[in-house]
Amino acid sequence: MKLENAGGFMQASRYQRGSALIISLVFLLLLTMIGVTSIQDSTLQERMAGNERDRNLAFQAAEAALREAEAFLRGNSPAFTASGTGGLLSPSYTELKPSAATYPWATRSQAGSSLTGVSAAPRYAIELITTQATGPSDLIDVVTINSYRITARAVGGSTDAVVLLQATYSR
Repeated sequence: MKLENAGGFMQASRYQRGSALIISLVFLLLLTMIGVTSIQDSTLQERMAGNERDRNLAFQAAEAALREAEAFLRGNSPAFTASGTGGLLSPSYTELKPSAATYPWATRSQAGSSLTGVSAAPRYAIELITTQATGPSDLIDVVTINSYRITARAVGGSTDAVVLLQATYSR
């Protein structure tokens, strides 16, 4: 750029090269890239927070179903079958276990209480695992202890968040 002194101040030559414009466009491009990146990051964080909330809802619903199944066992003497009717599976049940991905939850389980915020009521299945007879000697009455495996399945606010929980209960 050529500057000429005219009357005590500097004046730009009529031949300008436009470097300020190029530098401004480069800075504008950089700021746009930073803005787009921060928007993508914010969107990703929002999705992660939503997924964590969804999973947490599913976990809490499955935990509630486990407690409901334990209360069911405390209050009833259910009949376990080899066909798994009503989600009550005897030791002679040989089909898919409740922990399998393709277990038929709709037909071989019991529905828990419906909860606010989840897309479907949690479900649970109870397996009779063992019956043990214990006692210190033959002279004292033998105590029978039944052990059960409870498997609960719940979904969160969407059907994409699925949680399976298992607990062992003895009485």
